[in-house]
Amino acid sequence: MPDRPEIVCICGSTRFVDEMSAANRDLTFAGVIVVAPGVFLRAEDHEAGELITNEQKTALDALHLRKIDLADRVLVVNPGGYIGESTSREIAYAHATGKPISFTDPF
Repeated sequence: MPDRPEIVCICGSTRFVDEMSAANRDLTFAGVIVVAPGVFLRAEDHEAGELITNEQKTALDALHLRKIDLADRVLVVNPGGYIGESTSREIAYAHATGKPISFTDPF
C-alpha cells in the first residue's frame, strides 16, 4: 500500500472548465490528490474586462509545469481530441520528465 494517494495533474484548455471539474471530482472520489489549473478565463470574462496580462499568463504557465512536477501522472482533458498550444507544451514537458500521460479523448 502506498504511503500517500496518487497525485494527478489535470492539463487541458481552460475552455473545458466543466470537463476538468468533472474529471477533478471523479478522481477525488477515487481517492486521488488532484492538481489542476486554478484560473479559468472564458469569453464572458473577457467581455467583462477581466483579462490577464502577458506576465500573469507566463507565470501561470510556469506554475502549471511545477504542478506537473508534483504529480505522479498527467491526465489531459481534451474533449473532441482538442489540444491547444499550451497543452501541447505541457504534454511535451510531462513526457520529457517521464510522467505517464493519459487522455480523456483520442486525438
